[in-house]
Amino acid sequence: MYEQIFKHVFSKMDPEKAHHLVYTGVSVVGKTPVLSGVLEGAIAPYLQQGSGAQVFGRRVPAPFGLAGGFDKTAKAVRGLTMLGFGFVEIGTITAQPQPGNEKPRMWREISMGGLRNRMGFNNEGAEAAAVELGKLRSTAKGKSIFVGVNIGKTKVTPAEHAAADYAFSARLLAPYADYLVVNVSSPNTPGLRDLQSVDALRPILTAVRAAANESTVDLGLRRVPLLVKIAPDLANEDIEAVAALSLELGLDGMVAVNTTINHDLGPGGLSGKPELERGIEVVTLLREKLGKDPVIIGVGGISTATDAQRYLDAGANLVQGYTGFIYDGPFWARKINRALLGK
Repeated sequence: MYEQIFKHVFSKMDPEKAHHLVYTGVSVVGKTPVLSGVLEGAIAPYLQQGSGAQVFGRRVPAPFGLAGGFDKTAKAVRGLTMLGFGFVEIGTITAQPQPGNEKPRMWREISMGGLRNRMGFNNEGAEAAAVELGKLRSTAKGKSIFVGVNIGKTKVTPAEHAAADYAFSARLLAPYADYLVVNVSSPNTPGLRDLQSVDALRPILTAVRAAANESTVDLGLRRVPLLVKIAPDLANEDIEAVAALSLELGLDGMVAVNTTINHDLGPGGLSGKPELERGIEVVTLLREKLGKDPVIIGVGGISTATDAQRYLDAGANLVQGYTGFIYDGPFWARKINRALLGK
């Protein structure tokens, strides 16, 4: 049924308008307590069972979650878990609100199962996200959801002030996060990927760690795990250098990979099926360099449970997707998680 809806309705709509329509619907239903509970029980009963993964000392109810990029306001978290995602990563969130790049800025690449975007971190800013996360965490159900928070640099912030910009967001959002992700790998903010160099990345990660501790550990709360998200387009030796820096600074893990600019389709980063093989290759390399303890979240090109399992077999602890949600519909996460969990 969804295949026909996509073919005759969504595929004829502007991709960003379709996204907002779905996002609004998921948000509204998720914030309707009785209805969302009934739907989760019908769609994803495995979320309430004892299986899942142990990550950062917490139980994650299912290993497949939603990648950053779909929910940039933290308003749809409950609705997304209702649909069967084991966890949700919100963002990317920037220190200040920003509209993102001019439109059009999202394109479907249907023939290859891909999505191309140059959104530019459009979001309502860290303060607004903190308010929404505070509302989520004020309920028993909201407290139980495993939520990652992905933070990026505000576009107008000069590179030399990037560390302070990231730290501002970390300070506000760490109290509500099960883990923080420093995003220096989106291709849609000018100069952002330059921050993946070890010399540029070191002060950012150091500042974020200090700011997160300031708003959690120093107040008697638990220490929030910190990860860094990298691009698939880095050379292997640069990936190894970032992995070494991660170990040096005591980071808790890495997220691999972001969208790729290794295409000739037009502006923006490409996600979806074309990323699968490189994503698995990067995760394999990271596990070799990081050893067994740091957490790796694998993302890129997952459309089936077999794809997700390949990431897990390569060394990922958790896996994420986004583009498949567009092509395969609302029960996509359930299908993958049920297969991974043997349900």
